[in-house]
Amino acid sequence: MKKILSLIVIAQFLCTSLWFAGNAILPDLIEHLGVGIEFLAHSTSAIQLGFIIGTLFYALFSIADRYSPSLVFFVSAIMAALFNIGINAPQITTSSLLVLRFFTGFFLAGIYPIGIKIAADYYQASLGKSLGYLVGALVLGTAFPHLIKGMAFELPWQYVAYATSLFSIIGGLLIFIFVPDGPYRAIGTQFKLRAIFTAFRDKPLKAAAMGYFGHMWELYAFWTFTPLMLQFHQTLHPELNYSISLYSFGIIAIGSIACVFSGYLSVFVGTEKLSKIILFLSGCCCLVSPFVLMSDSSALFIAFLLFWSFVVIADSPLFSTLVAQNAPNNIKGSVITIVNCIGFFITILSIQTIQLALKHLGNEYSYLILALGPIVGLFYLNKLRK
Repeated sequence: MKKILSLIVIAQFLCTSLWFAGNAILPDLIEHLGVGIEFLAHSTSAIQLGFIIGTLFYALFSIADRYSPSLVFFVSAIMAALFNIGINAPQITTSSLLVLRFFTGFFLAGIYPIGIKIAADYYQASLGKSLGYLVGALVLGTAFPHLIKGMAFELPWQYVAYATSLFSIIGGLLIFIFVPDGPYRAIGTQFKLRAIFTAFRDKPLKAAAMGYFGHMWELYAFWTFTPLMLQFHQTLHPELNYSISLYSFGIIAIGSIACVFSGYLSVFVGTEKLSKIILFLSGCCCLVSPFVLMSDSSALFIAFLLFWSFVVIADSPLFSTLVAQNAPNNIKGSVITIVNCIGFFITILSIQTIQLALKHLGNEYSYLILALGPIVGLFYLNKLRK
């Protein structure tokens, strides 16, 4: 069983490296396409929108419940890799790039939620720890393109797409060849919209989902704008010489450790209680962000971003665990997919909101808006407890 978990984790890491491949090479794309920095929000929103439509498609046809999750993962990994490598086309335009990012996101819907589904089919009692590793792999995969870009030195920016597409194909093969369907898998026959709505009337499932939605409002906006935070602080202090790509990788990647840590800690503290503590801490980071962004201390600034990155993701496996454990077994894959779908729609709203706020509030105060997510999530979790 440990071997299976290791393979799922490695495959998730390799495949989800596609997610921020476009963000890592954004400065080169901006120069190549002749667009402004606002293209960062549009590019990220395109892949998020693709993921949303993809999750709806996978849920509507009950793909994760009707067909082998391992086969679904494999096919999705191959298709996502093909669309990802398309950004290297010589005559790429802004419109075609956004379309390619959209379809990359579409097929990522057959990777991340399906990976959670596969883990849930193998692990029940230890699902929290298992998802800690799984979400940690997602975080590391998300950060990895920044590392590739930072370490590429004189290599053309196109190599980021080549590398991440190759990783996705390898990850898909690992699942398809070595990870059969799990012993706890329940085969569904069709998409039952009424059954899913009925499932969400369950108060623990609803509270877990609302906590997850609040967490998602903050998470992807933080990841998207981390390079801009670094760039802003460097502009205030020209004597600093940040490697934006390498620092972005380190800051985002520390979240992988956070996911594993929270997965183990949840065994002793309790999944629901720990998720509330972590959500509270990340909300506090949003509220104090103006003071730290304007700080003269680079050590304080970097330490703050590392801590914020740690707590902004540490509750993700906890909420995924709560959703998976409270979802009915015969529609578990569809429920997980729908929750992911709504969560990622929320990320588009928050990313576009922050992009708009940057124009009117400036870099100092824009990230206060992210505190709304933790506030709403904590409200519903505390309401359940009462």
